[in-house]
Amino acid sequence: MTPLSKACQHLVAAAGFAAVATVGFAHAKETAMTDPYAWLEDVEGERALTWVKQQNAKAEAELATSPAFKQLEGDIRAILDSTAKIPAVEKIGPYYYNFWKDAQHQRGLWRRTTLEEYRKAEPQWETVLDLDALNQAEGENWVWHGAQCLKPKYERCLIALSRGGADADVTREFDLTAKAWIKDGFFRPEAKGGLSWIDQDNVYVYTDFGAGSMTSSGYPRVVKQWKRGTPLSAASVVYEGKTDDMYIAGVHDDTVGYERDFVSRTLAFYNDELYLRGKGGQLTKIDAPNSANKGVHKEWLLLELREPYSAGGQTYAAGSLIATKFDDFMAGQRVFTTLFAPTERTSLASYSWTRDHLVVNVLEDVKNRISVLTPPAADAAQGAAWASAPMVGAPTIGTVAVGAVDADESNAVWMTATDYLTPTSLSLAELGQAPEVLKTNPVFFDGSKHVVEQHFATSKDGTKVPYFMVKPKGLKLDGKTPTLLYGYGGFEIALTPSYNAGAGKGWLEKGGVYVVANIRGGGEYGPRWHQAALKANRHKAYEDFAAVAQDLVAKKITSARHLGIQGGSNGGLLTGNMLTQYPKLFGAVVVQVPLLDMKRYSHLLAGASWMAEYGNPDTADWEFIQTFSPYHLFDAKKQYPPTLFTTSTRDDRVHPGHARKMHALMSDAGKNVRYYENIEGGHGGAANNAQAAHMSALAYTFLWNQLSE
Repeated sequence: MTPLSKACQHLVAAAGFAAVATVGFAHAKETAMTDPYAWLEDVEGERALTWVKQQNAKAEAELATSPAFKQLEGDIRAILDSTAKIPAVEKIGPYYYNFWKDAQHQRGLWRRTTLEEYRKAEPQWETVLDLDALNQAEGENWVWHGAQCLKPKYERCLIALSRGGADADVTREFDLTAKAWIKDGFFRPEAKGGLSWIDQDNVYVYTDFGAGSMTSSGYPRVVKQWKRGTPLSAASVVYEGKTDDMYIAGVHDDTVGYERDFVSRTLAFYNDELYLRGKGGQLTKIDAPNSANKGVHKEWLLLELREPYSAGGQTYAAGSLIATKFDDFMAGQRVFTTLFAPTERTSLASYSWTRDHLVVNVLEDVKNRISVLTPPAADAAQGAAWASAPMVGAPTIGTVAVGAVDADESNAVWMTATDYLTPTSLSLAELGQAPEVLKTNPVFFDGSKHVVEQHFATSKDGTKVPYFMVKPKGLKLDGKTPTLLYGYGGFEIALTPSYNAGAGKGWLEKGGVYVVANIRGGGEYGPRWHQAALKANRHKAYEDFAAVAQDLVAKKITSARHLGIQGGSNGGLLTGNMLTQYPKLFGAVVVQVPLLDMKRYSHLLAGASWMAEYGNPDTADWEFIQTFSPYHLFDAKKQYPPTLFTTSTRDDRVHPGHARKMHALMSDAGKNVRYYENIEGGHGGAANNAQAAHMSALAYTFLWNQLSE
């Protein structure tokens, strides 16, 4: 399957600092005159960083000096550094590769082993690249961003490395046989974008080529073909998008017998065009809806629909997965087979090809159900039915994920299973046979005293909103239990049960209740659940979250005094709105790497790429956007619950200025707020396990201090 069609919908790359420095310059000058805290948008300015260090010191003095904090930080660090964790692997040629971090390898090891070794409790690993050693040798702070290795020999890889965890990165060519960098090999300078193999001597490059080459979102606007031995400046243009596009990229599908090249033009989240690139370089658009996720695998074209689609005299429902022969589609035929159709309770979570089958993962009330589909014979009529059967041995509870081991060569799949109280297990399964459990994560906290339940709250408009609750068995319903409510509610991302060892140590073992809300804006019930909270309907996500909070109080699980909330990124926008719109519902609020100034968001870093989700604040959309802009909703006359803001200086996706300005605004008004900004870490907030443990311990310590009193 071509990876661009869906991967570009969940981009982890965003524009580099230099690339966006001039974006919205006039707007920034105007803002500086009206916003007294605009100076905090100067990410690495001396004045701003001095302020950051002052705030960090205050937060550390309050939260990080107690023995309890040190104990929790050490416990979380031990979990993250544990050598007993499952080493997830990717098959590359004959070997199985893993990227590993622990106490001795804080930046990580890229290493490999054989399947025979991997089956053992203590596999023998061969180190391929040691990032800690590389950083020491080069005087850098590289963070691993992944590798793409060239089929079929797997002798050359394109490795992406980021300074300090930012989205902007470099790409360097690596000799997988010699385990060394290739002198004068392909090298992409630091920017947001990437390299993608065509063959050993050619790559697609989409990056910052200079003035005008990036979109207003800060992503690549141009994709080129670059030939080995020539300067990057000599690369030939394959496709140029428009400035207000989101992301342009190219990819080569090297499936034997089905070699094809594609160009992806992403206009916005869940809005893209896919082009087939012919031998002469001509581009032919795949004439499927822009809103559909498009997957091409061997002879098949699969469309994951986000809106109703009429073709061949039939209409297919939004949320469906439909299939047709790729060549027939390109020739104008429109005969599809429906592989999945949603119901009120089900949605498509994912799908994965093996050599001969398609494994379909469905969510039913946020619980996974796995089926194995088999395409009809090659000579079958277009539109013929696919055989379907449940996956043998797939768990019926918890979260289950399935992915091919090697889609070119076998029908084997990796299967992971987990829930809130059950450590993740990894199995190897040959489809049609019982899975073989290969690895299981350790038990990092005592969950024997807890139980997991699913409940449904009723939102303001009558919608039933599911949520999961992990609580002590025999909990006394007196409204006094410290309870942590987590949410996200955006970009069609579903929150499914998973083993959170940090929350186990930092919250559950202390006797707290942990709750995850599956609010609208997410993907728990497919496109309809996401679209229900877009733009002018954003308030529905917040009403859903408030409904869950109120349901917890009504059930006497907790009370406002003992109920805390936490969320990051879009979830930070969520908790920022709960703070400003529903302050009486909560006793403490944690807002992580957030969007908060929704008037400025589209002018800061990658913000313009999210206008399909939130709207354009420079148009009439501001009329509804201002109703969910926490920075503008703050009222100095109101009382707000104690709040902790956290972010990262190196977050070049969501600008740290959001959290900085909101904290300054509230602090200057005398509110009960504190702030911590990690100097490294990118959008994830931390660049290594030590930083991640520190950030987690700060949040849990703050919440427990506030809610358990």
